[in-house]
Amino acid sequence: MQRIRAFAALSEQVFFSDHARTRMLERDLTDVEVIRVLKLGEIDGQPWRENEGDDMACKVVMRHPGGRVLAVVTIIITHQERLLVKTVEWEDLR
Repeated sequence: MQRIRAFAALSEQVFFSDHARTRMLERDLTDVEVIRVLKLGEIDGQPWRENEGDDMACKVVMRHPGGRVLAVVTIIITHQERLLVKTVEWEDLR
């Protein structure tokens, strides 16, 4: 989580996949809200290796204002020293 928070503190090191952008539009979420989850949230479950390489992925969750839990699936792109937001999702069934 320390590494994710450090990247998120410098928003120019956080990139969004096209899929994440689409989901953000569908869920009425902004870049600021997603980066806030990366700065203040906690990892849910165990991190995993992405694409059989050195890149690590995890789900970061945080209770959103209004009570809903927002999850951000992110990948630490090790060789480029940046974060890639893969997708965003609500964890509840509302």
